[in-house]
Amino acid sequence: MRPQVLTIAGSDSGGGAGIQADLKTFQELGAFGTSVLTAITAQNTLGVHGIEAISTEMIIGQIDAVTDDFNITACKTGMLVDAERIEAVAKALERHRFEHVVVDPVMVAKGGASLLQENAIEALRTKLLPHATVVTPNIPEAEVLTGIKIRTESDRMKAAHSIRGLGVDVVIIKGGHTEGVEAVDLIVTESEAFQVSAPRIKTKDTHGTGCTFSAALTAELAYGKTLRQAVVDAKQFIHQAITHGLSIGQGHGPTNHWGHRLAKEEVITVDVLYETSAR
Repeated sequence: MRPQVLTIAGSDSGGGAGIQADLKTFQELGAFGTSVLTAITAQNTLGVHGIEAISTEMIIGQIDAVTDDFNITACKTGMLVDAERIEAVAKALERHRFEHVVVDPVMVAKGGASLLQENAIEALRTKLLPHATVVTPNIPEAEVLTGIKIRTESDRMKAAHSIRGLGVDVVIIKGGHTEGVEAVDLIVTESEAFQVSAPRIKTKDTHGTGCTFSAALTAELAYGKTLRQAVVDAKQFIHQAITHGLSIGQGHGPTNHWGHRLAKEEVITVDVLYETSAR
């Protein structure tokens, strides 16, 4: 049976990020995607032009309707707007206890617009992250979550352990905001730390990369893959989505969610930093 998965996120009218990116990713990976909208945005590749939040009652109603009927094995969260909605989603996650919960701590859109109110950061840290099995911040998001300025690999490792201290099983600090010929993600769990790398692609078509990666990871975990294999496969998926960009829109264009169909070569490398017998 195909896995049934859920995304709790905002709508991107431009189709490159948010709910739209998540559902496209689920479909490409063969998972049945369900969705809960937290907000509607007026958005295109040039930026976010308006945000209207969905009521907490409707958010909870959507979550309950989906979980009452479908066998959801993995869930991801994206844009959650503010503290009130974060707390509502956190309470729902506590009730439903999905096997895998991937939190993409969406804070800022590609064009720079804020997608998370300032008062929501503490709710994200204290209410939502304790229910996460995996959290996938980029470097600026990891800095906000920890207060640590990330300049070195040591800083990134310190930040990952700090986020794990908030109750998260697995922390993935993505490397898209670093420089170098490769984009390197750091993954830290209780028992291991490793890096996954892919060649960096010079392109402006990167809208929705975080949403797409976290959605791919959610689908791969729903298939029952090991964490390491799920991360590698999700990294491969987003790498091909960026590599085979669509070149549409006038700003930060969307990634290509069917890019994985165009090239099958494996380009991801794994570097194990340490392993223990903690588990």
